[in-house]
Amino acid sequence: MNSRWIHARQTKFALYATFYILVIVAIVSVVNVLANRYNKSYDSTSSKKYSLSDQTIKIVKGLTQPATIIYYDKPTNFQTAKDLLDRYTAISSRVKVDYVDPDKNPEQARAAGVSKYGTMIVQIGAKKEEAKSVTEGEITGAIIRDVKDRTRTACFLTGDGERQLDDPDEQEGYSKFKDALGKDNYQTKTISLLEKAEIPADCTVIVIAGPKSDYQQIEVDTIKNYVENGGRAMFMMDPPIKLGHPTADNAALVKVLQDWGVSLDNDLVLDPNPVGQLAGLGPQVALISKYELQPIVDSLKGTATAFPLSRSMTVKNTDKTTVQKLFDTSDTSFATMALNTPTVNVNDPKNKKGPLTIAGAGSYVTGKENSEGRFVVFGTSNWLSNSFLGFDGNSDLALNALDWLSSDEDLISIRPKEEETRAINMTTSQFNWVRLSSQFFFPVALLLIGVSVWWRRR
Repeated sequence: MNSRWIHARQTKFALYATFYILVIVAIVSVVNVLANRYNKSYDSTSSKKYSLSDQTIKIVKGLTQPATIIYYDKPTNFQTAKDLLDRYTAISSRVKVDYVDPDKNPEQARAAGVSKYGTMIVQIGAKKEEAKSVTEGEITGAIIRDVKDRTRTACFLTGDGERQLDDPDEQEGYSKFKDALGKDNYQTKTISLLEKAEIPADCTVIVIAGPKSDYQQIEVDTIKNYVENGGRAMFMMDPPIKLGHPTADNAALVKVLQDWGVSLDNDLVLDPNPVGQLAGLGPQVALISKYELQPIVDSLKGTATAFPLSRSMTVKNTDKTTVQKLFDTSDTSFATMALNTPTVNVNDPKNKKGPLTIAGAGSYVTGKENSEGRFVVFGTSNWLSNSFLGFDGNSDLALNALDWLSSDEDLISIRPKEEETRAINMTTSQFNWVRLSSQFFFPVALLLIGVSVWWRRR
């Protein structure tokens, strides 16, 4: 009788079912354990909206001591912040996140100086910084401010027709660049060497952004002495075009750069590259997609940058400097030296053929220990104007250059991007067509097809 029970069909079915259930439970358990231990996800959005930037990953992985992120808000709002903060804890075990309800823990909130819901404090060691909003840029910025023990200040020279930081004009202004610097934890200020011929001690780096007039010799000497004594400077020298509002040759400053190994040519680079035209760029804009091996541009592989109205240059080492080019224009580019006429002769034998160097970076040996001078030179200042700063990698390149000048190479990377607005703008007739087709045409068509199939079968 026992033998018949063992060989019964119901018994075999029960054993098979039990075995398969145990196998499925084991597989699910293993998957859950692996999922908890190795939290992996794939972001299929074009803007990588649900992924942290290269800069954040680099900084968080490089933490040498624990970091605590404390979020003060109502419990109903915790999940909104958790979706973002979980990405930080997934990168490094050194990051810990605490969620605090100020109503239930008023003493802790008061001790932290919290006066409103949605406040986020990032603490590393004894340092505390507030993230002003629940965004990657603010959180990562707070971490950077905690890690760095100094204030970085970018000083922009003024008084000779340079670009203005507070100018909102799309073509000439630098107001968006000022905002980008603030998000990257740089303070900004303007200085005039005509008023006082010295670089303030709090300037981490000075920026010469497209002067229209010739610098006086005292200004040139101040800049020269500053870099040659360990200072850091970013030069953006526009081609000396003699049309409309002409740009001066600035021969004295150009001579200093030449002595350092960067020879600026009096020409205008044009690039009739069809790829640039597909991107909506004219031949006056050089499109760059290939870069040299240099820390400023190492992270830009696969990223495009655009340089409108640029001049070319040649770079070489000198007995005091080591200079590298950052990138060249395409093979289809050329440079014209006819800077006083609106027409360009493409077949002019005097035109220089591409590829052409339009940016370089160098170091100056001061002879003093840990006191290296650094400089970066671009052949145009137009690429950081309000209309071009947002082009693909332009902002990253500019901030990378400043980080390299500031000796903050660990911060050089691709930064958090602003969320893209992908709204579809339609006319009234287009909107009515979409509404009618989705609400009436397609449902009625499907209904008629269903009735037709039913009638045939009947």
